[in-house]
Amino acid sequence: MSKVKQDEKEKSKVRILNSAIKLFAQKGYDGVGIREICKDANANICMISYFWGGKEGLYKGIIDSLVEKQTQLAKTFIDFDIEPSTLNKKEQINLLFKTFDNMVDFIYGNEFSHHTIRVLIAAQHEKRVELTSPLFVYIKKLIANIFDKDINDKDVTYKFVFLIAQLNSALVMPAFSLGQLKKDSFDKTDTEIIKKNIKLYLNALLNEVNK
Repeated sequence: MSKVKQDEKEKSKVRILNSAIKLFAQKGYDGVGIREICKDANANICMISYFWGGKEGLYKGIIDSLVEKQTQLAKTFIDFDIEPSTLNKKEQINLLFKTFDNMVDFIYGNEFSHHTIRVLIAAQHEKRVELTSPLFVYIKKLIANIFDKDINDKDVTYKFVFLIAQLNSALVMPAFSLGQLKKDSFDKTDTEIIKKNIKLYLNALLNEVNK
């Protein structure tokens, strides 16, 4: 296959992903067909079979694409080959702060559109795909080690869930964030405020470690 043809296929792939995210967000998984997605993306319908095998594969591909972006970012500040249990407590805590600081930049740096968030929320309820990632697994391991608990401990699960909720809350509740700020998107000032509040929450949570 020539480089030109391969480039065209990759461009079609990106257009299809973007159209699928938009349409799944607007109409839900069952309300959208692959013909509609390809028409919106100005792409040949055979491209969905070529890249994903069908509609369900495309839906999973959306999640896989987001996880891949997240994982590539995480690799710039986390060595996944180093188990959190081999770090001392201070190193574990510092890495937890660094991780959430970088995640705020990723999530609020226009990587996640409103349509993307709607698809992710729907995916959790529909259970069509497993919503996990190497980064989330690593964060949970960090929390477990910081608090000297098993990763499957219920308290660890809730600490992880509440931290992720703090991270995403402004994005998943735009009426209470962007709506009240009377703006359409987050800027650098918003990002710094979100980081400050995440740090406050982390410090409050980590007070338990010293008790």
